[in-house]
Amino acid sequence: MTQPLTLTFNGAARTVTGSCHEFVLGKTRVLVDCGMFQGSRTLEGLNASPFSFNPRHVDAVVLTHAHIDHSGLLPRLAAEGFSGPIWCTQPTADLLEYMLADSGRIHEADTARRNRRRDRAGEEPFQPLYTEADAMAAWGMCRPVALEEWFEPAPGFRVRLWNAGHILGSASAEIEAGGTRVMCSGDIGPDNKAFHPDPEGPSGFDHVLCESTYGDRRRERVTIEARRKVLEAEIRGALERGGNLIIPSFALERTQELLLDIVELLRAKAIPPVPVFIDSPLASHATDVFKRHAAELEDLHGSCVFEHPQLHFVDSVEESIRLNSVKGAIILAASGMCEGGRIRHHLIHNLYRREATVLFVGYQAAGTLGRVILDGAQRVRISGQDVHVRAAIRRIDSYSAHADQSELLDWVAARAPIHGSLFLVHGEDSGLETMRQLAQTRAPDATMVVPSIGETWELPAGAPARRTKTGREDIAENLGHDWQNAYASFVTGLRRDLARIEDEKAREEALAQMRKVLDSYAKHRDGRRRHAPEKTPR
Repeated sequence: MTQPLTLTFNGAARTVTGSCHEFVLGKTRVLVDCGMFQGSRTLEGLNASPFSFNPRHVDAVVLTHAHIDHSGLLPRLAAEGFSGPIWCTQPTADLLEYMLADSGRIHEADTARRNRRRDRAGEEPFQPLYTEADAMAAWGMCRPVALEEWFEPAPGFRVRLWNAGHILGSASAEIEAGGTRVMCSGDIGPDNKAFHPDPEGPSGFDHVLCESTYGDRRRERVTIEARRKVLEAEIRGALERGGNLIIPSFALERTQELLLDIVELLRAKAIPPVPVFIDSPLASHATDVFKRHAAELEDLHGSCVFEHPQLHFVDSVEESIRLNSVKGAIILAASGMCEGGRIRHHLIHNLYRREATVLFVGYQAAGTLGRVILDGAQRVRISGQDVHVRAAIRRIDSYSAHADQSELLDWVAARAPIHGSLFLVHGEDSGLETMRQLAQTRAPDATMVVPSIGETWELPAGAPARRTKTGREDIAENLGHDWQNAYASFVTGLRRDLARIEDEKAREEALAQMRKVLDSYAKHRDGRRRHAPEKTPR
């Protein structure tokens, strides 16, 4: 009897990040992606949780693209025993050399900083999630393969990669195993995106996994020329305010798109010849990879816009700090969601300035600092400092590397007929629910499924998927904002709120009341422990 193909969702289910789809056929196990969770501190804590599978038993990984929420746990996977190939496109392999190494350095640096605090408190030290050496070991496992070329990642599996139009090297993965045909979208790019042709792929599948990041959003159709006009207006407006224009930007793809448009505006004299600082070593390395693949990319036409004299790539920390004294410049820095990297340094030194402008050009996940600022916070806490938000906060939606609702629905329709199930992944609740309601009209034969993390589904040929294992209930409540977001918001405004109480004794009373509330929780917890029934020894 033929063993069924099964699929377990280890991430990117009812949340955008942490992509890791586990396909099993008999004793053969193939992962599509192995990415990090990004968002609230609680959600990011899942990155250190044990894998739901034994890494030594994974035969291969098929990687859709280099973004950390799809690739970021590969070093940990390798460090814990995975030794198989990582199949991906050549540009993805080229980018991973820098993306994974940078991630490893960040984990080592963050761990060293936290351990200094723990050492002062007499607490046991943390270990980094993985090191730069682990990252380089994982990168060495990459096995580049051309688009639309069949390969066998493991016994019983055939796979083809198709252009996804998302970022340099991105792909959707077509899988045939156990008589079942599956398409994993990866991240789908929008139509008319800079550098890349529109997404491609065949039709007629048993099961399809479709990302739903913007499943509830329709963007106005904007050409690259129209987008540049919007950027021109934002740059001119920022310079007229007299301060810096700070752009939190993803080091990979978004930075290069922005540079393409900024250089075109400079060449056309549509904006003044202002200095443009790219303050991200990772963005500099990613730009080098773009240069390497310039002949393959649209809009570059073999020439390189990245060597314009107004562009200044900042490498050292000392150079970055010197930007504190710069005024009237454009500063691009990672990370794009403001959760780490040099952008936090620039936000500390610019957010409180009325003449400064912060321009968001990318998706901000729930629970991230970028989302908090974009949602209108008046004060934020950055690296232990309370910062008053006085800068102009602006946003451009037309730089998204993700397809919007109508483009996702068109992608689903192009995969039809879907004889079994359409799984909606990589999304927050509103996007997933909207897509669930609308996608049925584009794939009328398919059964709609919105899976949860931890669920396992059997994937028969020509029939709807069958759930064989329920999801993890402990994760569901931590997918958006968590208590640490609420805590940061509370303590950021606490000093100001207390200062509004004019009487000193009244302030002391307010603090005493807060202490009573916390003490009551402690007493309740201790009472439950005292009255808990004792376990009978076996």
